[in-house]
This record gives sequence, C-alpha cells and structure tokens, in this order.
Amino acid sequence: MVVGAIAAVELVALVAIGALDLVPPRHASPSTHARHLTAATRPATPVRRVALAPSHPLRARGSVSVLVLNGNGVRGAAATTAARLQHAGYRIGGAQNAQRHDYARSMVMYVPGWVKEARRIAHETGVRLVAPVDGLAPARLKGSQIVVVLGN
Repeated sequence: MVVGAIAAVELVALVAIGALDLVPPRHASPSTHARHLTAATRPATPVRRVALAPSHPLRARGSVSVLVLNGNGVRGAAATTAARLQHAGYRIGGAQNAQRHDYARSMVMYVPGWVKEARRIAHETGVRLVAPVDGLAPARLKGSQIVVVLGN
C-alpha cells in the first residue's frame, strides 16, 4: 500500500513537471521557448512553406470589361445594370439575355487572374456569389473578363 502511494505521488510530480516544461515562461518570447524544445518534442519534418501565386494590384475600373447577362427574365434588367456599371467606370462588353431565365441568384464570374476585380464588382452590386467562368464559350464573353449574371 505504501509503495503504491509513493508511486502515485511520483506520477503526479512527473506530470506536473512535464506540464510546466511545456508552458513558456511569461518573460520569454515564443522563439526563446522554441529553442529549448528537445529533439523529441520538435516536429519530425520541417514546415514547408507553399509559394502563393503572384499577386497583382487591383486594376482600375476602366480597364475591366464586363458582360452583363439577364438570367431572371425581367425585361431591361441587363441594360439597367450595365448602365450602372458603366456610370461607375467599367467598360461594358455587352448587355444581353442569358441562355436561361431561371437563375435563382445573381452571380459574378471571372476569367483566370481577375478574381479581385470580380469581388469588387460583386461588392459594389451587392452580389454574394463569385466564381470562375463556367459554361460560357470564350466567344460568348465578347472579350470581357467579368460576367455578371442577374438572377432573381
């Protein structure tokens, strides 16, 4: 019984010492604490940093061409939205009906490399859905980098 009690006290003491060793001192910086880690507690593999795609600054509105498609069936919706975007400084590649008129939500689509500008247009028009161009042949884009599809 006495041996079991001594072993229990030793176990509690070892757990407490181990826990204190893991907590960095208040006056030490995290990098100081990292230097004191043993080889057993360091990660086995080094952290690999993934290179991000090169970023470009947000392009001026005048250099962004937008195609507006009416996907809700409301007469003149594409022309009205195109006029507002043109007034905001965007170049309009066209305003026409979409192939379908049953889009549940409006969306802003972009060609590769134009996501920042698409997000800006979505923000300015109150559209929540931003996605890469999908389902449109390049010839239908009329040279536009951004497509706004108007839904219900």
